[in-house]
Amino acid sequence: MNFRGTILALFAIAFSSPAFAQSSKPPATPAAPAVAAAPAPTAEQAHTLSVIESFLRNLFGWGPDFDLKLGPLKDAALPNFYEVPLQVTYQGQSESGSVYASKDGAFIIRGELYNTAEDPFAKTRKELSGGNAPFKGPAGAKVTLVEFSDFECPHCRVLRETLKQLEPQFPQLRVVFRNFPIEHIHPWATTAALAGRCAYQSSNDAFWKLHDSIFDQQDAITADNAYDKLTELAVAAGLEKDAFHTCLADPATKKAVDDDQALGIKLGITSTPTVFIDGRQSVGGDPASLQQIIAFELQNHK
Repeated sequence: MNFRGTILALFAIAFSSPAFAQSSKPPATPAAPAVAAAPAPTAEQAHTLSVIESFLRNLFGWGPDFDLKLGPLKDAALPNFYEVPLQVTYQGQSESGSVYASKDGAFIIRGELYNTAEDPFAKTRKELSGGNAPFKGPAGAKVTLVEFSDFECPHCRVLRETLKQLEPQFPQLRVVFRNFPIEHIHPWATTAALAGRCAYQSSNDAFWKLHDSIFDQQDAITADNAYDKLTELAVAAGLEKDAFHTCLADPATKKAVDDDQALGIKLGITSTPTVFIDGRQSVGGDPASLQQIIAFELQNHK
């Protein structure tokens, strides 16, 4: 089993810090401030950590080539359980996450712990509420759908068609577009994201014209002709050629795309399309699922 497959077996349900989002150039993460060293575990805690490590190594086949770091233990909201942060490193690559373990080490829980008194999507909605991004729909819409998309992704092109069908059904829906180019498998996706950002800086309408043109012409765009083809489509959308080229080279344009991608990574996105409907994540853009969730959220907002 390869490294990523092994690690994701553990974090298929709970994945608190995705180190390997599908981007060849993820945005840099600011250095964390220095913090005091965690206190040494008690003898009982050390025994619990040893039991947990032994179990996890056996469960996932992590031999001595896998460096597994556990702790420090934190009291979980679940009585008599610890939250156990962990990091697995293999051949210089790492994944981080957490599990929950009973304080005697007898039981381990993989998954997310929810407080039933809290809205499980409030934090994600807050993360998605800021920024300046292309949109459709009324400003005071009852429900907001945020899509993270890659212009070279064929499934994102399908999502475009799905949303075109759903939008007339739900006039109280607001759609927000954010970039998540997966460059290592889609070589012209970042250039297209920059082009879209330049169009948006011209006007929201210009963005959507270019957005639709890129997806319509997706099969005709290649890594070799992307610059010229995107220029052609941008001019057709109303942009001035020289100003468009200047914008493409502007570091501020790249930063706007990187900021979208950094937000996606923070939210755990690893594939496109990924959408959030009032903070509720849906991967892949299945039409029936999107329709059901939008209808549910609209009903909740009555």
